[in-house]
Amino acid sequence: MADFLFEIGLEEVPARMIAAAQAELQKRTAALLEREHLLAAGATAVSYSTPRRLAVLVKGVLEQQPDITEETTGPAVKIAFKDGVPTPAAEAFARKSGVAVSDLRTIETPKGEYLAATSVKKGRSASAVIADELPKELAGIYWAKNMRWIPGSNEKFVRPIVWMVCVLGEAVVPVSFGGKTAGRASFGHRVLSSGEPFEVQLPESYLAQLEGEYVLADVEVRRQKIRKALDHVTRTVAGARWREDEPLVDAVTHLTEWPDVLLGNFEADYLKLPEEVLVTVMRDHQKYFAVEDASGKLAPHFLTVTNIELGEENAPIIRQGNERVLRARFNDAKFFWEFDQRTPLVDRVKLLENVTFQKDLGSYAKKSERVRSLAAKLASVATSRGATLDVAAIDEAATLAKTDLTTELVKEFTELQGAIGGLYAASQGVNATVADAIYDQYLPASAKDEIPRSAEGIVLGLADRVDTITGMFGLGMEPTGSKDPFALRRAANSIVRLLSESSLNLKVSDVLAVGDLKPETAAKLQAFFSERIDFYLREGCDQAYDVVKAAVAAGSDDLRDLVARAEAVTAVRGSEDFLAVSAAFKRMKNILTQAAEKGIAIPSAVDVSVLAEPTEIALAARSAEVATGVEILRAAGDYRTALEAISTLRPQVDAFFEAVMVMAPDEAVRKNRLALLQRITRDFSRIADFSEIVSS
Repeated sequence: MADFLFEIGLEEVPARMIAAAQAELQKRTAALLEREHLLAAGATAVSYSTPRRLAVLVKGVLEQQPDITEETTGPAVKIAFKDGVPTPAAEAFARKSGVAVSDLRTIETPKGEYLAATSVKKGRSASAVIADELPKELAGIYWAKNMRWIPGSNEKFVRPIVWMVCVLGEAVVPVSFGGKTAGRASFGHRVLSSGEPFEVQLPESYLAQLEGEYVLADVEVRRQKIRKALDHVTRTVAGARWREDEPLVDAVTHLTEWPDVLLGNFEADYLKLPEEVLVTVMRDHQKYFAVEDASGKLAPHFLTVTNIELGEENAPIIRQGNERVLRARFNDAKFFWEFDQRTPLVDRVKLLENVTFQKDLGSYAKKSERVRSLAAKLASVATSRGATLDVAAIDEAATLAKTDLTTELVKEFTELQGAIGGLYAASQGVNATVADAIYDQYLPASAKDEIPRSAEGIVLGLADRVDTITGMFGLGMEPTGSKDPFALRRAANSIVRLLSESSLNLKVSDVLAVGDLKPETAAKLQAFFSERIDFYLREGCDQAYDVVKAAVAAGSDDLRDLVARAEAVTAVRGSEDFLAVSAAFKRMKNILTQAAEKGIAIPSAVDVSVLAEPTEIALAARSAEVATGVEILRAAGDYRTALEAISTLRPQVDAFFEAVMVMAPDEAVRKNRLALLQRITRDFSRIADFSEIVSS
């Protein structure tokens, strides 16, 4: 048994691609070794990465596959032998099994006598297996974009391969991929190390040797070093703290091998610009962390994570360079902010005629008109159900929502689309409700975002996304597989969240009805939203798969109600009574399905006079009594109490199935019992379909 290390060295890989590739390399390597019977009991696998390398270390790898004894069945004896002489069929089977014909056995099977053979498949060395199979796993790693760099070869990878290390115990495994053959030689930090290769002696020495070459290969070690350095450097400014930004921490972690942190400053006069602009310039364009004072307001400082060790000599030079770059970016932003203000948003509406939304759907001017119409329809539905909305503000917001696309600031900083429109609207004296709706129109853009602050902003966001989705589906441009070039899944996810988490009493059918779609397109869109609803319940609400199926089966149009029902099922599913009743419901559903398949016509009502057995009489009476109470609780939205009430049916249900045969010989009795089961499943499946609950 030995430890195994594989490292692939590359030209710098984009930070956003590294984490997934690191995880996939570990998964594929471990799966390969397990599939080939090369993992010892208790074996572990860990992975590492930097911008220039991916690595996996597996502890507990067998150096030789075990021999495998195989039992195989061959041709029928009557075909394998003629007059006691082996036929070509017997000889071929023997060769395939690696044994002599005389070693073949005869076995009895349900089909008669057949030949059988016992063969031993000799295990291969781990080195040979890894050399043959690991290149296939490397080629299978998913990258958003690949490169080909070897003339005449179809091999591709995210970046050109510079080196590979592959060591099993003390021995090199000669894995070949991308024009390179693995050895022991690895490389340290591009700047801080000598630039010469060093040899990895043993897998267990890998991390320590790399650290000696100014490389922290463990991602979590780098992350914690960065966070501690951010804390330490920020403490040099009295009362300051760095603005927490986990995605940015992730990004700089994957951009560095030997991180350090530097504090820079900028002129306080720039703080007159909106924080959104300043933070976007620092974060998205320069990968700088913003610094704020004790009250949470932006301070005239920034933090940059370097990929080089800072000292007294180089720190001032690096600081000055970063400050100079940031100053230039801020000056650009200041100029654009002031320049754009010369043209009010209302005067930019006509400019949208020159901005294309989609070639078949026209300009953003046309889109704005469609959004105005859709927003008016949604607002009408919402107000008819008791919502208080400023309809005029919604219309004005829909008119001005896309005008910031014509501004220089958004052209330069596209991440600020929507936010800039809202800021400009506020600075130009536009109604605050309108400005806030414009500002929030793209929320939520991710699972971590809040929904818009106002009901008007929610209506605007719904209308905008509905227009995009229905327009693209109408053109036949719905997402397929992993391809979603117009981000329609993200738009639909946002719609689902807006309907689920807002106070507006709007349903999925309301949203889909405002789009004028052909029946076949509407059917596709309904299926598309069903997938997104399922995704939201599982990923956004952390509901189990069977709970989602059970709740959705009882209706998924009202998403707020759907979430409440799913949460209620989750709350009671640990109860033994509830699980027992759920299992009984599954049995009832199966019986009713079989009856339907046999063409049995089930009466619409239970005939009490036909009930004869005490257990069926008890079940009929008790279920009717419980159903009345459950309906009251269901109408009040008290789903948990309703489910707990349904669970009290367990004694009657258990007794019924123990004593009664539903499919009785007497037709009248049989149909009446089926009618009873049908009534029970109908009465108690309006909260969730309990037959979907997995009880074990």
